[in-house]
Amino acid sequence: MPNRETKRWQHYHQNKAMRAVRKEIKRNREPDAVRRKDRAPVSLDDLDSFYDEDMPLSERVMPKGEQERRKAVLAKALTAIRRDEAGAGDGDQAARQRTGQRGVVIEVSSGQCRVDIEGRELLCRLRGSLTAEETGMTNVVAVGDRVIVEADGAGQGVIAEVLPRRSALARPDVFYSHLKQVIAANVDQLLIVGSWRAPELWLELIDRYLIAAERNGLEPIICVNKIDLAEDASACRAAMVPHLALGYHVVFASAVTGAGVDELRDALKGRTSVVAGMSGVGKSSLLNAIQQGLNLATGAISSFDNQGRHTTTQVTMRRLAFGGYVVDTPGIREFGIAGLRRRELRDYFPDFAQMAGQCRFPDCSHLREPGCAVREAVRRGEVAQTRFHSYAKIYESLPE
Repeated sequence: MPNRETKRWQHYHQNKAMRAVRKEIKRNREPDAVRRKDRAPVSLDDLDSFYDEDMPLSERVMPKGEQERRKAVLAKALTAIRRDEAGAGDGDQAARQRTGQRGVVIEVSSGQCRVDIEGRELLCRLRGSLTAEETGMTNVVAVGDRVIVEADGAGQGVIAEVLPRRSALARPDVFYSHLKQVIAANVDQLLIVGSWRAPELWLELIDRYLIAAERNGLEPIICVNKIDLAEDASACRAAMVPHLALGYHVVFASAVTGAGVDELRDALKGRTSVVAGMSGVGKSSLLNAIQQGLNLATGAISSFDNQGRHTTTQVTMRRLAFGGYVVDTPGIREFGIAGLRRRELRDYFPDFAQMAGQCRFPDCSHLREPGCAVREAVRRGEVAQTRFHSYAKIYESLPE
């Protein structure tokens, strides 16, 4: 009786023999049709007879009716190609009809947009095919976007296309922090408004906006409003000395007395500017002072918490009579910086740069490590305490 080793060798030789038989059968089988890579291009006129002349005599086995289905698909494609060729002369006209009119989005709300088309406003809805998927954004269209609008036949329009943006002010979405919400698109500069009193000047928020401006390629302008409430006007300038030393344009203004209004008007002239800041700092009041007739809503400060109430409820763009556009935004009480990591934050504090290279550790966070030259510079008064405070608060809010 054969043992286990003998059986194993018998099975091996049997399988080897079977493989040899299958190879021989495959060699003697009539070859299937193959696609030749060196085949010359087939002209459109030759395609009609493709199945008659080029089909091999032996074909792969197909489901019933599959060959007829493929022929019908090819015939339909040929008909479409010839129809397109016949109408090629009218292609330019058809493209012009699809292009529609170009406009700028000046307001967005609940799936509808108001678009400025050469001074005429048109209420538009979004085409269903427009989506923010795979863009990293949560909104398809934002104020300031340049769009292509097609008439819908009912006195309104449809936004058929959003043209590429040259710039945008964005922040992390409230519910999906890995995505961005575009606040305003295609703007030149960011006017950051704070108030000296009611509410108190919040330098950390100003510094956050400065970082956002640099990351988005916007020119920042800082405006300290309500200087009429200061007991000593020199205190306002003293608070902004660190920013003035860094070369930032700082305007000290009052919508009540008119101080700084002319300087702001000159800064906004001929530019597209987005205005941002905390609720109640007087953004709308300043814009009303800069140009009479804007009639932006203004409100009083809450006596409960000395914070501003939201008088601007949505982002809107206004045309300025002296040239340019201004985008008014709702006041916020915090502003996240989209896409910034902790290790990158030091790049946005140039007043730390010289000292940072003297720290004991090259990856020093400037918060806890021993031998930190930045903290030592703060202690000596070489770096403003307010700037370091902003850095520490922003650092702790950022992801690793």
